[in-house]
Amino acid sequence: MRLARSTITPTGRERVFGEDEIIVSKTDVAGKITYANHVFLRVSGYTEADCLGAPHSMIRHPDMPRALFKYAWDRLLAGHEVFAYVNNLACTGDNYWVLAHMTPTRGPDGSIIGFHSSRRVPDRDKIAKVLPLYDALLVEERRQTDRPTGLRASYATLEGALREQQKSYDEWVWSL
Repeated sequence: MRLARSTITPTGRERVFGEDEIIVSKTDVAGKITYANHVFLRVSGYTEADCLGAPHSMIRHPDMPRALFKYAWDRLLAGHEVFAYVNNLACTGDNYWVLAHMTPTRGPDGSIIGFHSSRRVPDRDKIAKVLPLYDALLVEERRQTDRPTGLRASYATLEGALREQQKSYDEWVWSL
């Protein structure tokens, strides 16, 4: 059933999962899924066969700014953890919000061999607080004539917003 993200139309319906549940996935260094727990599978609507070996971006909602994923990848590849509010896309087109905690996985020699993400139910008031920034980043991405320029412009907007608040992204997330 593996569907290309571009063929999935968002429905505007939101899925939820229990506050006592954790969505867990692991990827290799290229971002291909190597593990997805039962909560991930149930909430996303995909089977394990759909997920294993697929790019984790299969659940990326089109209303999530690409600049946030660039930030996350940059931090993860540098060996740092990342916390972020993320709107994901289920295979049906429904969405589900998460507070993601992403970390690098290291091999015996200390090198990064993959990534691990645990996601919890986010506070609804925090989602309301991230939306203005996310919307501004999307506007910047979409007003550019090509994707690379849009990503650079959106990332510059993110950096500017954080400079204005005199906070790192992590400080901003935890200040909400």
